[in-house]
Amino acid sequence: MIFYTLPVAGLRRAGAVAAAVTAVLSLGLAPVAHAAPGDATLPLGDADLVESRSSQTLTRGVTLTRIVRGTEPAPADQINTTTRGPWVVNVLTIDPKTARGHLAATYGPDLAKVEKTTDLVRSAGALAGVNASFFTFTASAQYPGEQVGLGVFGGKLLSEPTGDPAEANLVVDARSNKVMMGRLRWTGTVRNPKSKVTLPLEFVNHPPVIPAECADLVEQTQCGVSGDLVRFTPEFAASTPAGAGVEAVLDERGCVVRTSTTRGTTLLAGQTSLQATGRDTVALLAVAKGCVKVTTTVWDEKGEQLALRAGTFGVTGRYRLLADGRIVVPSGSDSFFARNPRTIAGTAADGTIVLATIDGRMTSSVGTTMDETAAVAAALGLRDAINLDGGGSTTMSVGGALVNQPSGGTERAVGDALVYVDSRFTGR
Repeated sequence: MIFYTLPVAGLRRAGAVAAAVTAVLSLGLAPVAHAAPGDATLPLGDADLVESRSSQTLTRGVTLTRIVRGTEPAPADQINTTTRGPWVVNVLTIDPKTARGHLAATYGPDLAKVEKTTDLVRSAGALAGVNASFFTFTASAQYPGEQVGLGVFGGKLLSEPTGDPAEANLVVDARSNKVMMGRLRWTGTVRNPKSKVTLPLEFVNHPPVIPAECADLVEQTQCGVSGDLVRFTPEFAASTPAGAGVEAVLDERGCVVRTSTTRGTTLLAGQTSLQATGRDTVALLAVAKGCVKVTTTVWDEKGEQLALRAGTFGVTGRYRLLADGRIVVPSGSDSFFARNPRTIAGTAADGTIVLATIDGRMTSSVGTTMDETAAVAAALGLRDAINLDGGGSTTMSVGGALVNQPSGGTERAVGDALVYVDSRFTGR
């Protein structure tokens, strides 16, 4: 759910790619000599179902494959139960050994807004992309694009891991196209070097949630609101969230530019701010004097610190599908685990990167349960895979053109996207 200005070859080249790809899509995908992703047929439905595959090389090292399993539309009342399908799966395969470009993550004008995946692909000058992170969507009318979990863009931690056991993170090094998956954790602190006082940082670019009956600062104290200490960056929105509380604006050295006993301000380039609500307001006012040191650190599942460099990007999924070749998706009975459109990101043992979408909730493609999604990921030859945001968000775009069929009939605006840019990463 987030934006980073990617160094790309330029919109003129992207436009040429878009025109070429649009022509390919309009004519249908022509079979190519090399094998499609995975050798096995998809383990979906009855064994006698007809399965067809068509594949097209988009550029060196990048292939788009369309898999259709089942030939007859599903009865509308059997979408969740039919064993006859059909299923439509689009698979983008990137071979880092031969591809000239890089994988990255991108968002719209700011973190808080939502943008269509096709627009994110176009604005990044990318060849292709899929929707990525889970985001607040309907939970926040003012900030619908805010990520729910890890968000790293160009080496900047712009959204923190939640600690939710269901969260599954994907981190890519754009310089090498190496991908890591797992459940990351983080810590953040605000320290005043002179007073030696340290406060725990609780969120990054996450608007404080305050009960309506505790709107102003006095009421927050009376309500016993413990409060939050949040760091905001210019990438979040045109202005930081407004409301009762305290806000301290810092320059690029961490020195306090101004403090206010209300929240909400416009940050200039290089500035960040610290917001506090409830009981944390007194502590922030005491610490935000002179210069402070704000530290954020991210660790992987092995407990090793993740180096956040210019080429580091990270997005948030929900549930790991495969780990070291094993299906690890948990069992569940709610609607999330039932058949839905799905977006998958994963890697094969040789480092090949796969981004895939499974259309769903339609008679033309019924979607997959979480168990079926993991089985599909394995059949595509993946060793590690996570489930990205799905449902109405599931979208694949190539050359700025829509490849799959969104379940809502029209493309949904999302928080962020994983994109492939057909040029080397040159960020500093």
